Amino acid sequence: MTRPFRFGVNTLAIASGAKWRAQCRKAEAAGYDVLLVPDHLGMPAPFPALIAAAEATERPRVGTFVLNTGFWNPALLAREVATTDALTGGRLELGLGTGYVRAEHESAGLPWGTPGERVDHLSRTIEELDRLLGDPEHVPHPAQTPRPPLLIGGNGPRMMRLTARHAQIAAFQGGRQAPGKPEGVLELASAEQLDATVARYAKAAAGRAEPAERNILVQRVVITKDRRAAAREFAAHDIGLDEEQLLDAPTLLFGTVRQIADQLRERRERYGFSYITVLDAALETFAPVIEELRGS
Repeated sequence: MTRPFRFGVNTLAIASGAKWRAQCRKAEAAGYDVLLVPDHLGMPAPFPALIAAAEATERPRVGTFVLNTGFWNPALLAREVATTDALTGGRLELGLGTGYVRAEHESAGLPWGTPGERVDHLSRTIEELDRLLGDPEHVPHPAQTPRPPLLIGGNGPRMMRLTARHAQIAAFQGGRQAPGKPEGVLELASAEQLDATVARYAKAAAGRAEPAERNILVQRVVITKDRRAAAREFAAHDIGLDEEQLLDAPTLLFGTVRQIADQLRERRERYGFSYITVLDAALETFAPVIEELRGS
């Protein structure tokens, strides 16, 4: 069964309370379904921002995209999640990831750990959130039962298995560690590389009773009549893909509004991506595409 599209916008900077609330209302009017905030030092704290977003709007859900789980103690995170879900009237979607920027952990005085240790911490955190939030005696208690829907973002084999086991939403970054560059520097994955990642996830999730929603984070939206020229310009930034590969990359959208809508339909068929997230810089640019795809 083909899932209908959902659309999210991930906000990296908030200038003021008034401007943030106005932006949330603009996103709601444009048709976005989810208002999202990431979890990085130097960016807004996610939970207060999401509570303000919910107070400023009526329809959209709100979510973390994604929490850097290494920043969080599971018991304290359960308190934040339950409180935020209650204060937003059950509109929270909880996105979790391992974190990928060593410098942020060092600045916060927190251990970085090996990739395996970071996945271990994420796994323990999910288990504790399920235990605590699923307990009817836990105070505070979330509005959603047994907990808010869980989105997990990651790429590796263990992350795919963890996502398949626990997540209601499987998020695919479409990025990977850039070879020969400092840890945390990412480059875009090609369409074929993402094919392999999605296939790995699908194999791990084969026994699920109910399929998860699949999400992709789009890094750039360019409305243009010349797709190739846009890809050529982007390729000049040395991001790991050539012009032809960029035209096919699921994390980039180049073309007219109709062409981009067609690309998203094709990628939903190929990868199962029905939940599309864009960055806040593309909030207005992407809005006509939402209109084109609404209801499909």
